[in-house]
Amino acid sequence: MTISNFTRRAVVGLIAAAGLAAPVAAEVDFSGKTIEWVIPFSETGGSAKWANFFAPLLSEALPGQPTVVVKFMPGAGSTKGANWFQEQEHDDGTLLFGTSGSTQFPYLLSDPRVRYEYNDWIPVMASGTGGVAYLNPEDGAKFDGSANALKDTSFIYGSQGATRLDLVPLLAWQMLGMDVEPVFGIKGRGDGRLMFERGEANIDYQTSSGYLGGSAPLVEAGQAVPMMTWGALDADGNIVRDPTFPDIATFKEVCEATDGCETSGEAWDAWKAFFVAGFPVQKLAFLPGDTPQDVVDTYTAAFQAVTERADFGDISSKRVGKYPVFVGDGSKAALQTATSVDDNAKQYVLNWLKDSYGVELN
Repeated sequence: MTISNFTRRAVVGLIAAAGLAAPVAAEVDFSGKTIEWVIPFSETGGSAKWANFFAPLLSEALPGQPTVVVKFMPGAGSTKGANWFQEQEHDDGTLLFGTSGSTQFPYLLSDPRVRYEYNDWIPVMASGTGGVAYLNPEDGAKFDGSANALKDTSFIYGSQGATRLDLVPLLAWQMLGMDVEPVFGIKGRGDGRLMFERGEANIDYQTSSGYLGGSAPLVEAGQAVPMMTWGALDADGNIVRDPTFPDIATFKEVCEATDGCETSGEAWDAWKAFFVAGFPVQKLAFLPGDTPQDVVDTYTAAFQAVTERADFGDISSKRVGKYPVFVGDGSKAALQTATSVDDNAKQYVLNWLKDSYGVELN
């Protein structure tokens, strides 16, 4: 399957699935209970902001209005938490787990540390996001829409790991001919932002929720300069400007303006394939695989109610960005998009990881 066909079919499938009605929930009551929503990252990143945005809305929508508490289990770029969740069984519907692209990519790359299987879990909500790369003011002053004037600069970047979602910016910067040295081992993208704020890194990227909540104020204060977004997909699978950041150019635009960067060929196809797997459907909420159907239906109906709130579009755009949210059958279709990647793209990335960072996953 070509990348263009993959993206087109994925987008069309998601749009169709998202239009399906949510099932009518059976009588499930969470009165007096506390629901733990476990996030396998630190509490400073985009996934934390995503879960903290949805948690009170979910609390209001679930029958009995339980307390929804977001808890954090960082480690190994989210693999620690995902491996833990794989071992959990349904008790009373009070455990929810959230993943991100940094959980999906090791799974897609057959990382030997992965002991979790997405197909064993039950998705109840999925949402897309974007990402914004930015520079410190000194280097930002050199940026003219291309990376040509940045190629002689040595950049430091705080990274969760080359096999995580960070492979999207790392590969993009390499394609632009930039010298970006990752410092691996941070526990969440928010920790990368803190490195940037302290001057320990001079380039960074955040997913949309992390950028809106933590990086946009740096831009407003003149302490950071936006470089590019990863973009969004239109209905034909083409990369277009991110609807949350329409005034910021996409990586595709910057690549086209930069000497030596190509928006066709193996590198581009691989980058786009992992962008598609990691961003249009990036964050998913799961119940354990043995959860009874009435509990699944209750969560599905609750998330559906959240998306149908009259104020949802306004409040979500300010906190997590302007992206689709999928529930029920839509979230199942979204999961398939997020956990599928072309074999050629996968092999290219595996070779790139080995050549660039000495990372071997076989």
